[in-house]
Amino acid sequence: MISMDTENGYGTLYLCATPIGNLGDITERVLETLRSVDLIAAEDTRNTLKLLNHFDIRKPMTSYHDHNRFDKAEELVAQLKEGKDIACVTDAGTPGISDPGEVLCRRCIEEGIRVTSLPGACALVTALTLSGMPARRFCFEGFLPTDKKEKKRILGQLCDEERTTILYEAPHRLRETLRELQEAFGDGSRKLTICRELTKKYEEAVPTTLQEAGLFYENNEPRGEYVLVLAGADPEALQKRRQAEWEKMGVAEHVAMYEQQGFDRREAMKKAADDRNVSRRDIYRQLLEDTGKTQDGSILHQ
Repeated sequence: MISMDTENGYGTLYLCATPIGNLGDITERVLETLRSVDLIAAEDTRNTLKLLNHFDIRKPMTSYHDHNRFDKAEELVAQLKEGKDIACVTDAGTPGISDPGEVLCRRCIEEGIRVTSLPGACALVTALTLSGMPARRFCFEGFLPTDKKEKKRILGQLCDEERTTILYEAPHRLRETLRELQEAFGDGSRKLTICRELTKKYEEAVPTTLQEAGLFYENNEPRGEYVLVLAGADPEALQKRRQAEWEKMGVAEHVAMYEQQGFDRREAMKKAADDRNVSRRDIYRQLLEDTGKTQDGSILHQ
């Protein structure tokens, strides 16, 4: 384990949460930190300059964004090792959440540089609490990938996700994303809360469905940054769908599916038995009837 030695003469990296809309949401601790650090690493120095000017803060800034996150992280790490204290800020919200700040944080941890996070505004938490959807268990997907193959894989996973799911989306991609979600889920009735203008005067958290949202935005121009809070898959409906898929699948194919996922033969047989609500002995017998042997040619053993 790497320890962060505070006596090594290194500076500290401060991950500073900034408002996602309402400037009143900034904390006194963040303001004090921004006034005291040696350097501010900002996702967009123009946006951060407006924030600093509003609070009459005069500090040197450097640009740290998605396109230079790896090379610039090394420069910042070097300055931290020289003893400089650096604040990392994103355009809005908490650094590291769908943000290049995670790269800098990871490099500092690897180098034994102290990192501390100053909590504050975070769009995903704000949207989740506004949605009224189950929040005990949820997952955050951020922005869907632009690569079509990777996006298809992620959507396939989200289709079976039982937890509340939170997505970020830009206005120019919202229509496409709503269409893709509905196509992937095959269920336009899936509940959805669309959040926009969070913490601002015209804040909205609209409960709807995938189908209703798709129809609305086909006729209305998306404006602002969006947070989509999507209901998890209904466990009973999901189980029925899986059961129907398993019934179409032979027992040997079912067991092989789990073996391909890395389970050994015994575990794969048990999981297939659980899926089909039968005993492992029943799976064993069916495999013997179908093939008499395992795929590698050896006789099956219970």
